[in-house]
This record gives sequence, structure tokens and C-alpha cells, in this order.
Amino acid sequence: MNQNNLNGWSLTALEQEDYAKNGLVVPAVRLSSDDVADLCKLLTETLAKTPGQRPETLVCPHIEGMNGLPREITDKWLAVCQRPEFLDLVSNLIGDDMMLWGSQLFCKPPRTGLEVPWHQDGHFWPIEPLATCTLWLAIDNVDAENGAMLYVPGSHLAAQLFAHAEQPSEESALNAEMLSSEVDLDRVEVDELPAGAFSLHDVYLVHGSKPNLSDRRRAGFVVRYMPTSSHYDRASARSGSNHVATNLADRPLFLLRGEDHTDKTGVYDLRK
Repeated sequence: MNQNNLNGWSLTALEQEDYAKNGLVVPAVRLSSDDVADLCKLLTETLAKTPGQRPETLVCPHIEGMNGLPREITDKWLAVCQRPEFLDLVSNLIGDDMMLWGSQLFCKPPRTGLEVPWHQDGHFWPIEPLATCTLWLAIDNVDAENGAMLYVPGSHLAAQLFAHAEQPSEESALNAEMLSSEVDLDRVEVDELPAGAFSLHDVYLVHGSKPNLSDRRRAGFVVRYMPTSSHYDRASARSGSNHVATNLADRPLFLLRGEDHTDKTGVYDLRK
């Protein structure tokens, strides 16, 4: 097992090879049961403050004022995004100059929960060049039965965006989906994660998830990191959701490590 050390966590050489080959890796390390209990408590507090919003659509709970959340809650989510262990792992993949540009709670209630159609994250994101890493952290036990993320290993290798079509359905979390002809469903795998575990995936990876038809909740927190060598294009930002208008153009960015090589517009320095 990959062990915590004096310098934090790191991906093994084999894990880095898996990420390069498949576009997704589940590190051997995970959060403690106490950490998971704290996350569950924070999620409960967050849901109590957002009673009129679908729990699958809580975008950027780390930003004060987003979703109507008070700072005492948003600061806790920001602290999760800044965990040094997470940054150590992500730096293995995108380098030491990194920013936090987004996060989202994906909380699918029992016997419901929106479908996330097949897509590539880069279709929706105003980042050029596309070079980001997403951390998918399981708050609950996540498996095929309660709507775990599905993905196509190796679909990122061409580093290109496939064709997407508009999907204005109330049953879908996203307003666009990949054309079925672009998805090789014979190679689909399930990103099953016990609570406290997490996966890392590439911006070009083809993925999605089914509704949660089980009697168990499926909650996860997603953190999105980008290298500062990429540009966040506010002029081309648009919402990708069918249920909430996300204003990507005004979104603050947070410098977490290294140096900022962007145009420094709307960037907050959180380096320690």
C-alpha cells in the first residue's frame, strides 16, 4: 500500500502509469474514518442550508456565497480542496504550479438522483490548453448499484474532444452528451469507491453515471485542479447544467502551489 510519509502522499510509479494508460487511477491511500465522519457532518450542514436546490447540483461549495452558503461552511469545503495530501498527489500529474478552479457536490438521493450522460469534462470547461485533473472523493460507499461513475479506459489518449449533442432533459444533470457512436460501451468500467477513497481522472476521459435506484445515498465531492500554465478563458465560459446556471465567467481561481503563469485575473493566492 502507498504509505503516508514525511512529505505527504505520492503516486507510485505504477499508479502514474495506470493514469497515463487509462485516464483514471484510484490511489491506494484514503482518508480516515474520522475524516469521513467530518465530511458527512459537513454535507449534512450544507444540505440543510440549501433546501430548495437539487443535491446533485451544488456547484463550488468552497466559494463564499455560492448556493447561498455562509462562510463557515464554504471555508470547510475550501479546506478539503487544499488538503496537502491531495495536492501532493495531483502535483504528480499536472506539476507543482496549480490552481483550484472548481468543485462540486454530487449527492444522489436514494431511488432518484439525476443521470449524468456520457461526456468529456473538457467539452464544458473554458480552459486552454485543456490540462486539468479531477479528484472524485467518495463521502458514501459508491458502487454500481447506487450510481457510481462509469468510464471508458483509454478514451483520453487521443487528447481530443468528441462530438456532443444538446441534452435539454430534466432527468439529466448536463445539457449536452456525447454521441452514442463515440462511446465504446463494451469497454466501460465502474469507478467503485469505499467512503474516504478517491479517484483522479483526466479532462479528456469519457465518463458518466446512471441514476441512483438503490435505497442508499451516493454522495461524492469533486475537486478540479488546473496547471497555471493553462489559461482560464472567462470570455468563453458557459453553463453545462440543466438545473442551475453556473457563472463560470466570474468564478474566482485559487493559487494553491507554485507560481501563477496565467493573466492573474480573479486569482486569490492561498499558498502557504
